[in-house]
Amino acid sequence: MSAGEVVGIYVAAVKDAPVMGYGKVSVRAGKGIEGDRYFSNSGKNRSHFNGQPDWEITLIESEVIAAFNQRSGNNFHESDFRRNLVTRDIRLNDLMGKNFTIGGIDFYGVQLCEPCAKLQRRLGVKILPDLVHQGGLRAQIRGNGVISVGDQVVAKAD
Repeated sequence: MSAGEVVGIYVAAVKDAPVMGYGKVSVRAGKGIEGDRYFSNSGKNRSHFNGQPDWEITLIESEVIAAFNQRSGNNFHESDFRRNLVTRDIRLNDLMGKNFTIGGIDFYGVQLCEPCAKLQRRLGVKILPDLVHQGGLRAQIRGNGVISVGDQVVAKAD
């Protein structure tokens, strides 16, 4: 069983708004993060991948951000990558198609959260193809509760 931790939490209240950092957030199964732009009953905020909702929460590894900054000579803050949770010491790609917990709350890794041309434009530097398959993970929230910075991210045994 592998484990890591949450080192950052970010939420944008509306589309294209700056993300705001939080020490803790409430999450709800089937809805997302309270206060996030995707926490809604609106169909326009819903997307699916192979029948699984993939919009509820996104994660990225702090190590990926640090390595990208080092390789590219940039100094982007973790919030610049616009993922909800920044983790350390756990390979998120290994959680795709798997169940895991964050702070004891159940999640399911739906698909990789690939970097997009919109993020590249926002950052103003070339991130593609450098961050392909390293942009993080889209996950489904399967329980209700509060996630805090410092919470453990634990892969469940198969």
